[in-house]
Amino acid sequence: MKKREGYRNFTLTTYFVAHGTANTTREELEKDLDFFDRHMKLQKVYLELYREEEATDEQVNLCREVFENRGIEVAGGLTTCIRADDGKPRMFNTFCYTDPAQREKLKEVSSRLGQLYDEFIIDDFFFTTCSCESCRKAKEKYNLEHGIRDGSWNAFRLHLMEEVSRDLVIAPAKAANPKCRITIKYPNWAESYQGTGYAPGLQKDLFDMVYTGTETRDPLTTDQHLPRYLSFSLMTYFESMCPGRNGGGWWDPFSTHITEHYLEQAYLTAFSKPKELMLFCFQALRDHMWVPALGFQLEKLDRALDAVGTPVGIPCYLPIDAEGEDNIQDFLGMVGLPVTLTPYFPETAPQILLTRTSAKDPDIVEKLERYVAAGGHALVTSGFVEEIQDRGLASITSLRATGRRFTAERWRVEDNAPMGWPQCTFPLQDTPVTLPVLEYRNNFTWGVVKAVHGEENIGLLFRDRYGRGEMWTLSVPDAMPDLYRLPAEVLSRIREAFPVQGIFLEGGARVSVFVYGNDTVILYPYVMDGTQRQVVRLHVKDAEGLVRVNRGGKEQSPLYTRRGDAVFEMDVMPGQYEVLRILRGKA
Repeated sequence: MKKREGYRNFTLTTYFVAHGTANTTREELEKDLDFFDRHMKLQKVYLELYREEEATDEQVNLCREVFENRGIEVAGGLTTCIRADDGKPRMFNTFCYTDPAQREKLKEVSSRLGQLYDEFIIDDFFFTTCSCESCRKAKEKYNLEHGIRDGSWNAFRLHLMEEVSRDLVIAPAKAANPKCRITIKYPNWAESYQGTGYAPGLQKDLFDMVYTGTETRDPLTTDQHLPRYLSFSLMTYFESMCPGRNGGGWWDPFSTHITEHYLEQAYLTAFSKPKELMLFCFQALRDHMWVPALGFQLEKLDRALDAVGTPVGIPCYLPIDAEGEDNIQDFLGMVGLPVTLTPYFPETAPQILLTRTSAKDPDIVEKLERYVAAGGHALVTSGFVEEIQDRGLASITSLRATGRRFTAERWRVEDNAPMGWPQCTFPLQDTPVTLPVLEYRNNFTWGVVKAVHGEENIGLLFRDRYGRGEMWTLSVPDAMPDLYRLPAEVLSRIREAFPVQGIFLEGGARVSVFVYGNDTVILYPYVMDGTQRQVVRLHVKDAEGLVRVNRGGKEQSPLYTRRGDAVFEMDVMPGQYEVLRILRGKA
């Protein structure tokens, strides 16, 4: 088969669900492919064999022939949902993995996938929430044997799905075809993996590849409250966990009502420099108005990715199988902090971000103390402080969580004066924001940004110097989206404390900054309610100019220079990303 021409920086793939594999006709498939081919360069399809229903060999071969005749590579697909009128308490018809008949069915399907394909991927229903009598007994037995007394499901389900992965999927598939490569796709709800048996810490070395769900959906009308920055950050998490083995990012058109919101999933996934971009799914997108729009943007994304290198940022440490302040790192990414994710403590990074989730590491205080004392710069959240304040944090800071709350609409922001008394600004905002109150000892810990109400103020951003480094603490609003309401002066001061490669953004919320190792930057302002065009300033240490890559290579000189920073001013429009190449020199 001669492969068709595609994109330079990624392979464009799609997923073809089992109902389509089992029921499409040659004429229907050819017609649908004509539609896609008019707008984009599909290069690969994952042709699903099983999802509650199973396609015959005849139908698989028909679909494979049509795709391959067009030069489209064909791999397999599996979704572990089963039609079973068993009355078991399961979500989405996922398998019961203590049911002998259902276990045998999965082995049978996995073996058949190995016979049919040299590669297949498992869609993200590869989890369990079954609490039938058999599962309850198995959990109770496991917990008793392992001294778990709180009745929780986490450890049992993690162990169960490791065994299912190894014995019911990988072993039968590779027995049928030793060359078969198997990919596990992890969903976008990373904070909940351990509760449902997704076990990347155990599974990453069993499967040949991993894949990342980058769907963010609508946070207002769905159960998932996922900031859109997740489409980028979760990709960096799995690339850090499995270097070179994160196969790609996949998103869908579901629970999304605005064209730009669908396209943003593609943009942010692409900004992470993936191997593949996956369109889920073929059936949902055929004859869809978003396909022409996406096809138009894919060409532009390909050109943009020609310019950028490897993503870098402030690594946020999220230990495997941990939970805490769900998605706070992505809210911070939405307000202009260039955050990347890692499941490993980034001890050599110049700066790090720690959240309540990070505090699930039992050794986190010792790691943090060594890191800061050696010269590192750590940004921690109020949730992190609350979680570990009685585990030795007093060696670094005087901060203590009080359990009180404080609502404010005015702010006091100190500038970054190198010496002497700092200059202060006192911005206002339209809507009050409620914060947790962190008490501290004045002149031990310093409040750099404070919330003001009446004759009282409490800290939002604190600084503690320790050894050769610093720990900064951010008090996170009770409603995390209230970060978007903070005045530009407040957000700019937070970003200034944590520049990446000497780069930080001055301006309002809802603009993400993506920094790359080859002195390139992407700015992306989100399409959100009430968001308008805004003027921002990009501060770049030791720069003499910028090249606006996707504006014809136009060069821009600094507006002014200050303390070694060149400051560039530009308009940004919601939904339009800006690719910038930095010209370094002495500003």
